[in-house]
Amino acid sequence: MKIDYSTKIEALDGRETDLEAYRGQTLLIVNTASKCGFTPQLKGLQELHERYQAQGFAVLGFPCNQFLRQEPGDADTIGEFCQRNYGVEFPMHQKIKVNGKDAHPLFRQLKSARRGLLGSSGIKWNFTKFLVGPDGEILARFGPGTKPERIAARIEALLTREAKPS
Repeated sequence: MKIDYSTKIEALDGRETDLEAYRGQTLLIVNTASKCGFTPQLKGLQELHERYQAQGFAVLGFPCNQFLRQEPGDADTIGEFCQRNYGVEFPMHQKIKVNGKDAHPLFRQLKSARRGLLGSSGIKWNFTKFLVGPDGEILARFGPGTKPERIAARIEALLTREAKPS
């Protein structure tokens, strides 16, 4: 299954856009939270973003407050926290819901394409990660415990495959 590039997303600064800006790029889409035990993964996500950005890769962060209210801040607070503590420069977006009837359409697509542990569709916690290929194919889902550096080889393989002439 592929992502729908017409899906609307809203940046932390309130600008609404859609996923079209990322067509042709390899993406790692993550639901984040500032007060989670996995929050230090923001550093690893930023490192992946820096390492592969020039090759057509982007991390997209989507703050979520659905898990023990671990993302209570507003957009300014979230952006400042991520930048100050982890140097985050990858695109962060407005706080969304990833589960339930009000789940963001992007996360509905991601969950539908890639099921979690024991075939469940719901996201169990913050820092669930989805790898999307440059053609929009939703390729993999990684649980919160998967550190960003463990995904680097998969990202490199996709970027290398795209860089080879046909």
